[in-house]
Amino acid sequence: QVQLVESGGGLVQAGGSLRLSCAASGRSFIGSPMAWFRQAPGKEREFVAAINWNGGVTSYAESVKGRFTISRNNRENALYLQMGSLKPEDTAAYYCAAQRAPSWAAPDNSDEYDYWGQGTQVTVSS
Repeated sequence: QVQLVESGGGLVQAGGSLRLSCAASGRSFIGSPMAWFRQAPGKEREFVAAINWNGGVTSYAESVKGRFTISRNNRENALYLQMGSLKPEDTAAYYCAAQRAPSWAAPDNSDEYDYWGQGTQVTVSS
């Protein structure tokens, strides 16, 4: 059974930092793009960042460019999101996602992803 489990969320003051982790199990995602999405209460899920299979291609939402960094460790089957200069509008549940098929791309469309975690809550206070 494939599982993606996020961790690292919490409450942080504006301007602070957090590092999210996503541990994958049940299969290897070497070769597959992975991504982070987020969803705030009352809003639709939105793309945050994506990374291709070897980390050579990354993509970011405009709202997080320069503040967030996505990375992965294929040996550990893990995905990370380093978040800095956090703002109250970054408050949301953050979800890890992985594509089933191998690809060189780093898609920002949630429809491209086949596996999803349960989410970890990030709350940024002003």
